[in-house]
Amino acid sequence: MKKTFFLSLCVAIITLPSCITIRPGEVGVKQKLGKLDEVILEEGLHSYFPLTTRVIVAPVRTENIEIALNLPSREGLNVGSEISILYRIEKKKVPALIETVGLDYENIIRSVFRSSSADVCAQFYAKDMHSGKRSEIENEIKKKMATNLEDKGIIIEAVLMKSIKLPDGLYSSIEDRLEAEQDAMRMQFIIQQEQLEAERKIIEAEGNRDAQKILSEGLTDEILQLRKIEAFLKLSQSQNAKVIIGSGMDTPVMIGNEE
Repeated sequence: MKKTFFLSLCVAIITLPSCITIRPGEVGVKQKLGKLDEVILEEGLHSYFPLTTRVIVAPVRTENIEIALNLPSREGLNVGSEISILYRIEKKKVPALIETVGLDYENIIRSVFRSSSADVCAQFYAKDMHSGKRSEIENEIKKKMATNLEDKGIIIEAVLMKSIKLPDGLYSSIEDRLEAEQDAMRMQFIIQQEQLEAERKIIEAEGNRDAQKILSEGLTDEILQLRKIEAFLKLSQSQNAKVIIGSGMDTPVMIGNEE
């Protein structure tokens, strides 16, 4: 009687469903008798029969892989680098990814990155990885990785070159070149300022010359005589003038004392 009860209890425990909780940023796929179910389990509580079924959980949030390696350059140098790869798994392709690749897909991403980065970086000079072309290199690596991974359901969101370590000699030469370029730009600015100042002085001189020319052309004998008469009248109206001596058209002379 006890043996029968024990066997019945074991069968009941085995046949009772188990529960699993899918957390936010994850999905689950049931595998029954070795066959994957196409239905994707969203976040929440789900039941399954552990005797015949198991639930494979895969993250679909954005994940980060850190890789440190030497990148080859166009001139044959090895450039030390630290790379971050941001990726996520496409939710609807999780069953196919598990079936074809398994859950060890990060190794696939690393291998594809090494191949893609070597192909892309070999087209650029080492100094380009340390300049404004870094974003172009990152985008090219991302595109090349996407062609190999997107059909598997792995979406590459970004490839970020966090740090680049150039060979010491090359780094010094880049600094020298940048300093020389800055000096050249500074000298060019000074030359431009001098040219502008010279042009300003020429314009000012030409203006003065034209003004004098216009003035001299307008000063006829009649006008000069009129100006003398006007000056004579002003002098005669001065309260301080006592004696004004004139000699025809000559300039008058004033003699007198102040009051």
